[in-house]
Amino acid sequence: MDFRLDQQSSVPLHAQIEEYLRKLITLKEYKNGDNLLPKEVTLSKKLGVSRNTVRQAVNTLVNEGLVERKKGVGTKVVYKKIATRLDNWISFTKEMRNQGIDVVNYMVQNAMVNAPNEINEALAISQSKEIWKLEKIRGSKDAKYLYSVSYFHPRVGITGKEDFSTPLYELLEKEHDVIVSTSKEKISAITASKEIGKLLDVEEETPILKRERLVCDLGDRPVEFNIVYYLTDYFTYDIEIKRDF
Repeated sequence: MDFRLDQQSSVPLHAQIEEYLRKLITLKEYKNGDNLLPKEVTLSKKLGVSRNTVRQAVNTLVNEGLVERKKGVGTKVVYKKIATRLDNWISFTKEMRNQGIDVVNYMVQNAMVNAPNEINEALAISQSKEIWKLEKIRGSKDAKYLYSVSYFHPRVGITGKEDFSTPLYELLEKEHDVIVSTSKEKISAITASKEIGKLLDVEEETPILKRERLVCDLGDRPVEFNIVYYLTDYFTYDIEIKRDF
């Protein structure tokens, strides 16, 4: 990435270098933290400024948590996975927004289907009933993060005309007066099937996380059975457990 300082500009040299570094860390070569950024001494020689000027620019990015500097090693981008807390249930969209990531919907489609027997049992409905199935592939502009499948209890009143690109539980409350309250979950480490791999643009047998949850309303009645397949490159799960005395 070519860059030259504008010695005639009213913008301070360290601010120009800072702007250059902000662009540099978005490049594929650096953004995941796989490679070290150019050394401060290298940049100072290349740009014709003191090392302190370069360090001032780097320090700004360090203080913002965008890069980390390790003595004797170098400076690299801080690669943050999306950390989902199991004891603090919020929507995927909000999780992404909290980390400054804009959600991209790669696929949103719904249809009436005959669900598998285990889904009918979880939702406590007749196996002869068709129910609404919602599929989504979501992520950022850079990559797909997850594939989710939701099955809804007929009581919810899904019509198929809803805008499912919006946060689901906000939609259910606003349009169907359904307030979800609890989520009963199971998480397992699996490998991607050929079908899942194709949907998420990864190789078959790539390690992924599978999250199954039964979502219930305030009366503990089933609302949704949800299955999500997460790419482990982008997700971690955090949980805080307190000891009882």
